[in-house]
Amino acid sequence: MNYKDLLKEQNTNLVGAVSGGLDSCTITHWLAEKDFKLKCVTVDLGQPDEENINSVAERMMASGATDAVIVDGTEKLSICGLKVIQSQAKYEGGYWNTTGIARPVTISSLLPQFELFESNILFHGATGRGNDQIRFELATKMLNPDIKVYAPWRDEIFLNDFPGRAEMIKYCDQNNLPIKSSAESRYSTDANLLGLTHEAGDLENVEESPYFVEPGMGVWAWDATDKPELISIKWENGIPTKINGDNYFKDANNKYPSEISGGMKKRVAIARAIVLNPKYLFCDEPNSGLDPKTAIIIDKLIQEITIEYNITTVI
Repeated sequence: MNYKDLLKEQNTNLVGAVSGGLDSCTITHWLAEKDFKLKCVTVDLGQPDEENINSVAERMMASGATDAVIVDGTEKLSICGLKVIQSQAKYEGGYWNTTGIARPVTISSLLPQFELFESNILFHGATGRGNDQIRFELATKMLNPDIKVYAPWRDEIFLNDFPGRAEMIKYCDQNNLPIKSSAESRYSTDANLLGLTHEAGDLENVEESPYFVEPGMGVWAWDATDKPELISIKWENGIPTKINGDNYFKDANNKYPSEISGGMKKRVAIARAIVLNPKYLFCDEPNSGLDPKTAIIIDKLIQEITIEYNITTVI
């Protein structure tokens, strides 16, 4: 569907799953300019790249949102994160699926907002690069089949206005939207208390080393101390409850064990993995931006690459 379909159906109240980044600010302002009423919801997942999670709501209001709220999802994500470890859920056998598990947590955390805002439409800023569109779609349909999903990155009109990040940055600059400067936006980051993933921008240049990425958890190996550091973990029924004697969950000062334990994350080298992320194509909508013949050709190419390089895709 495109935004005009929503206007024809008089679906003008939308609830958005937003992170407060480039896509969120651009999409929110773009929709607000088209007379949509938007409630932007940010789920607190312990994002280490957000020093003040409440500032996200302020950025969304500045971008044209009717309302913007922060809801807590840290406890849900902690529980799901343990299940990820217990089930050894790794993306293509390489890195922990810390990003994917956050999607159903995000959806379940913001579901109450739909009734409060009298809406049955979800919008989000997930692009077609990876699996997030499928994650958001499946999680929404499983948890509440009555909610429809509007994905701007599958709206041909939006795609014509914003072919890529450069156009979005220019749009935000022209409209004085509160995003990071273009110099700071060399790539996109998705973060939560379980880990961080980076993509897009300069990271798509295979001729450039990825070491310009600034770690959000830990440090690069060459910046880490050369002395070992021992920690103690207390387990109860297979669940870690204390690290170095401190409670596993947040303390009264809203801090996590890595911060309580002397800022360990600033001294430990990070684990890293570089993964080829297969693209999913949504071809079931007339305005997906791809004609069926082109979609079939591209899908076939992806299948051939998947077989040749022995790639296993995990949603």
